[in-house]
Amino acid sequence: MGIVIVGLSHKTAPIEIRERVVFSKETLPSALKQLTQMDGITEGMILSTCNRVEVVAHTEIEDEAVDRLRQFLYEFHELAPPALDPFFYHFKADAAVRHVFRVASSLDSMVIGEPQILGQVKEAYGVAYEAGCVGSMLNFLMHRTFHVAKRVRHETGISNAAVSISYAAVELAKKIFDSLQNKTILIVGAGKMSELATKHLRRSGAGKVLVTNRTFERAQELAALFKGEAVRYENIFHALSLADIVICSTNAPNYVISRNDVQRALSLRRSRSMFFIDISVPRNVEPQVNDVDNVFAYDIDDLQGVVESNLKERHREAQAAEQLVEAEVAMFLDRLRHQDVGPIIAALKDRIESICFAELERHMRKKGVTDDGHRKDLEMMVTRIANKIVHPLIVQVRRQAGPAVRKDGYIETLTRVFQVHDKDKSDS
Repeated sequence: MGIVIVGLSHKTAPIEIRERVVFSKETLPSALKQLTQMDGITEGMILSTCNRVEVVAHTEIEDEAVDRLRQFLYEFHELAPPALDPFFYHFKADAAVRHVFRVASSLDSMVIGEPQILGQVKEAYGVAYEAGCVGSMLNFLMHRTFHVAKRVRHETGISNAAVSISYAAVELAKKIFDSLQNKTILIVGAGKMSELATKHLRRSGAGKVLVTNRTFERAQELAALFKGEAVRYENIFHALSLADIVICSTNAPNYVISRNDVQRALSLRRSRSMFFIDISVPRNVEPQVNDVDNVFAYDIDDLQGVVESNLKERHREAQAAEQLVEAEVAMFLDRLRHQDVGPIIAALKDRIESICFAELERHMRKKGVTDDGHRKDLEMMVTRIANKIVHPLIVQVRRQAGPAVRKDGYIETLTRVFQVHDKDKSDS
């Protein structure tokens, strides 16, 4: 097979090590060229993300290739051994196939089930393909990889449950409101977490965005990001009466929104439900707000509880995904074995047919057969005989297909008896 992987990831290396071996988009094409120009490396691709750097190669010298891929990473990044040695891992043959399937299916990710990694793998393959560094083996491997990742995503619940604070907030909002369509969001403060939560809410159908912040210019910047409206901080309580969803993320040392504020806003809203997401530490929303009818308030601990529960669910679903991956690895190896013996089967058929037709030609010359109709009948008969001879041999070849058998077993014996050679090898 000859598939080899050398890399390091968040599981084996801290960020200060990973950042030293990152490949930029600008350097990746030249790195791929350098990789595939190394002795023994026939195909290659490089996956480089914030959490992992992996070199995937096709080679005819698996054991030597591991050392050469490590050497490549050292040389390209101008590092000296053994700086990276404690952090490297490597996979060969079926273990390499399994690893690629698991990575693309986000089973090896920092957050199991996250969707970004599949896109990153596809992009890495695309760059390698455009650079002319991908051949039949990696093409076959990567197309099966995308198929496996798609099956994992659609046939398990590995990506269904929210596992970030911002996603959890959106999940809770969907449970509180029948629909997020045209709901108004009020952002109090301009923190990164509130920005992320707002992005997810907008993608889920939420409508107008209001932003208030003690620094009005910052409120204007964030409002522009969502094509929303900046509200001066002194007008926060008017904005509160307009909001269906309120996201608080400020550095205030005390409560910014009290129970009385919410009751007053609710009366102006004619008791329409309100949802508060308080991701500030210390909290910005008075806890007693949750006691008001038609008001739902969650702080960061509440959201973290949702995240932890969802992570447990994802890990349960990951078990089903792992079983799916194992089945796909077995199918991939089986297909690969049959591809490997394909040239032998074709050569075997050609060899037996050539023996049969050589004898037929000698018989027809000896008997002086010149009638075209008679010749065609004899040729059809010989073809049937050849097929009957070759069929049980082909069945056995397919059953016996595999590298260990090729060396000293049935297939090797068969190729010697019939003087058969792989077409792809004999042509090279």
